[in-house]
Amino acid sequence: MQIRIFPDAPNLAEAAAADIAGWLSLPGNRTIGLAGGSTPRATYQLLRESPGALADIDAWMTDERFVPIDHPDSNAGMAAAALFDHVDAILHPCPIEEGGEPDEVAERYEEMLATLLPQGADGRPQPGLVVLGLGPDGHTASLFPGSPALEVADRDFVANWVEEKGEWRLTATFGLLARARRIMFLVSGESKADIVADIVDRDAAHPASRVANAARDGVWLLDQAAASKLSF
Repeated sequence: MQIRIFPDAPNLAEAAAADIAGWLSLPGNRTIGLAGGSTPRATYQLLRESPGALADIDAWMTDERFVPIDHPDSNAGMAAAALFDHVDAILHPCPIEEGGEPDEVAERYEEMLATLLPQGADGRPQPGLVVLGLGPDGHTASLFPGSPALEVADRDFVANWVEEKGEWRLTATFGLLARARRIMFLVSGESKADIVADIVDRDAAHPASRVANAARDGVWLLDQAAASKLSF
């Protein structure tokens, strides 16, 4: 696991955008999984300055709220406005507008990912680079503490009822995220300092810890505020 610390959120976003552009410029690296949130949004906006790296890239959502893409809470809508409306790349949102219950939409997206993502050595879909955030409760993607998706072992993308939010989320599962070739956590702000220390210093049992520990190539990009309670 790599940990990189930056003076502030703008510097973090700049470094993340450069790393993502560099990764996508390498032969064979043609997919990226996207997170919602303010730090990823700033990163996506900066990626507009690297249109060549984004040419013909396929992007997919690691998680989504069960709302249409034009809803202000849509992660895909945010990603489109920040980046994909401005570059020659393809964003694949969850097919919520096609109708159906959350489980049906998640199953259709899982089927799409099976054709979009390259196959790994085990014949299962293997994501390339995956960008993730971190919630103050230790969730990542929409893998919330205590939610049903934490126990799913035979699916790559599912509908997840989040009791504390009172809403459905659609999310990649641990299984799919663990097969990613690289996972990049983007975390900024003092409100994340306690959970960052809990995960990085103490390896406490949070959903994000489980994803980080399973990552074959994991990197944390933190601003100084988010890293302020680390022991080093």
